[in-house]
Amino acid sequence: MKIPARLQPLVDDGLIDDVVRQLMSGKEAMVFVVLCGGEIRCAKVYKEANKRAFRQAVDYTENRKTKNSRQARAMGKRSKFGRKSQEEAWQNAEVDALYRLAGAGVRVPKPYNFHEGVLLMELVTDAEGEPAARVDDVKFTGEEALFYHAALMTQVVRMLCAGVIHGDLSEFNVLVGPDGPVIIDLPQAVDAAGNNHAKSMLERDVGNLTNYFGQYAPSLLTTQYAKEIWSLYEGGKLTPETVLTGKFEEILKAVDLNSVVREIDDAIAEEAARKLRMLEPR
Repeated sequence: MKIPARLQPLVDDGLIDDVVRQLMSGKEAMVFVVLCGGEIRCAKVYKEANKRAFRQAVDYTENRKTKNSRQARAMGKRSKFGRKSQEEAWQNAEVDALYRLAGAGVRVPKPYNFHEGVLLMELVTDAEGEPAARVDDVKFTGEEALFYHAALMTQVVRMLCAGVIHGDLSEFNVLVGPDGPVIIDLPQAVDAAGNNHAKSMLERDVGNLTNYFGQYAPSLLTTQYAKEIWSLYEGGKLTPETVLTGKFEEILKAVDLNSVVREIDDAIAEEAARKLRMLEPR
C-alpha cells in the first residue's frame, strides 16, 4: 500500500521497511501492520488532538510529570509550545506505561520504538498468526468468561502493583491472544499513588470487565473485586501473587455514643457561655 505521510519518516530512517495494511482506526489513533527487519509489527499513529475523540481530561493528566518547569508553565498557559508538549506527554504516557508494565509481567504488547509520534510495538496475533480479535468481537461460554475475567483481574492487580491504573479498560481494549487476554491502549493510564481519581478509575475498569463477562457468567455480577483489590492496595497487602476472592466485607467501626453526647454537651455549654459574655456590661 501507499506509505502514509505519518509513517514516511520511519521508513526514511530505516525503522520500517514496508507498510502492509491498515489494521484499524480508533478514537485516538490509527494502527498499521508493518514490516520491520523481516518481522511483522504494528505501528500506532496517534491522531491530532482536534481529530481525536478521547480528550485529555484533567482526571487523567493529574500529577503527570513534565520534563521541566518551562514545559509545565507552557502547558498551563496553553501556548502553541504548551499544546505540543501536552500532546507529547499524552503519547509518552502510553510508551512509559508499556515499558513499565511489560517489565512487571503484565500481558501488554511489547514496545520496540517511539519516533515522530508513532509507536512501534508487537503485533498480537491469534493461534493462526492473524491479528488477534478484540474481546467485544468474540462470543464466550460461561466457563470461558470466568477464565478471561479471572485472568484480567490478575492483570489489573499486577498493573496496580506496578503503580498503574489503565483508566479506560473495557472489552474494547483487550485482545484475545493465543494464551489469554492482552491489554492495549494506555495513553490515559494514571499513576495509582499520585492521582486523586485512582480509586474511582480502578472501580470503573473492573466494573466494565465484570459487567461484560457477567453477560456470559451471571455469577460475576455479584462480586466485589474492585473493593477487594483497592482495600488490599491501601493496606499495603496487595502483591502480584495475591489470590482474589471477589468478596469484600466493609468493616464499620462502632460509634461511641458517650463521646458524641459529651461533644454535644460541650458545644451547648460553650454557646451558653458565649451568650452570657455578650450580656455582660462593657
